[in-house]
Amino acid sequence: MDTIPAEIKKAERIFADETTLPTLAPGSGSAKTAWLWAYARDDRPFGGSGPPMVAYRFEDSRAGDRVARHLSGYRGILQVDGYGAYNKLARSDGGNNGMVLAGCWSHSRRKFYELHAWESSKIATETVELMAKLWQVEETARGQSPDARVDARQQTSAAVVTELFDLWQMTLPRVSGKSKLAEAIRYATSRRAIFERFLTDGRIELDSNIVERAIRPQTITRKNSLFAGSDVGATYCSSDDVLITKGDFEAGCEISSAVIAGH
Repeated sequence: MDTIPAEIKKAERIFADETTLPTLAPGSGSAKTAWLWAYARDDRPFGGSGPPMVAYRFEDSRAGDRVARHLSGYRGILQVDGYGAYNKLARSDGGNNGMVLAGCWSHSRRKFYELHAWESSKIATETVELMAKLWQVEETARGQSPDARVDARQQTSAAVVTELFDLWQMTLPRVSGKSKLAEAIRYATSRRAIFERFLTDGRIELDSNIVERAIRPQTITRKNSLFAGSDVGATYCSSDDVLITKGDFEAGCEISSAVIAGH
């Protein structure tokens, strides 16, 4: 059962995400909040030949030591959302002796898009429009070598990213610190280093949507069931989700999947 996680950790860049999994607490008759972690590998966006795969781990906590155990020994790029537990695993200087974090632009975009959809912020709308240019570059660079992807990003994306951060830094002092817009701006500016990393490393994706798609079936399961019957049951409750994922992971390509007990 540990083969797939081991293979995933051989990748130059992997993705991680987690979601809640309500689970019946033994002897209590009530549900507790447990967690399902997903770790995915897909080298195809930068022309790699390694097979795409995803592994799941069930845990009764979201504590950082769970992530540390799952990724013990990994040396490479970890692409994630903004959850703080991942930060503790990476060297603060981004050195290549250990794990290097890369950010997910989709997570930042969602915060601005909500304001844009409400038509409540011209800055949010401008942000969404500028970010769209980043994804346009990614579409043309997908499947190319890391160097070719960096070249494409330097030609267009680098200037867009600079414009975005200039816009946010100019705007933040002018809006209420308690506003949703300020919250969205702070989320982005506090993660500038990991957001900009894709500009100089073609192995990095613009977002972590790959692993979000892999974990989405569990989100659907959660909405259609009350809870897992036990910790053991929760460990295997994603077996059906694996079948769903196998048909939907990156344009329907076959993947290797596993559900791994966290204990």
